[in-house]
Formats: sequence, structure tokens, C-alpha cells
Amino acid sequence: MTDQNSIDNLTYEQAFAELENILSRLEGETLSLEDSLLLYERGQMLGRHCAELLEQAQIRMQQLQISGSTDESGTD
Repeated sequence: MTDQNSIDNLTYEQAFAELENILSRLEGETLSLEDSLLLYERGQMLGRHCAELLEQAQIRMQQLQISGSTDESGTD
């Protein structure tokens, strides 16, 4: 259940949806300690993956803004 490769292949939306599902299960179900820990561990990995994807998107937006500024300043 904690296969990092499977998480790395998820889109942001897929990872976030799975993270929401895990949160619902942890809040709503009576789980064994082991199951709870496994879900928590996967949730942590999904959270990191989502954060990384958001960071990549932010960097890409900044690069596009810089590129757009450079293009605009070069057209006099």
C-alpha cells in the first residue's frame, strides 16, 4: 500500500482525492492500529507528492511570468 512509485505516477487531482479518502477513513472508520498507521503513512506520502506538484506548478508559473516580461520588454 505504500508504494512510492504508484504515488509518483498520480496527478495532483488523483493524489488529492486519495488523500481525502484516507482522511475520511481515518476519521470515520474503526481501524486497527496497523491499518491506521499504514493509511497515515500513505497519506503523508500523498501530501508530500501534492506539495511537490504544487511547487512545480508555482515555479512554472514564475518562469512563464518572467518569460512574458522578457518578451514584452523586447518589443519596442
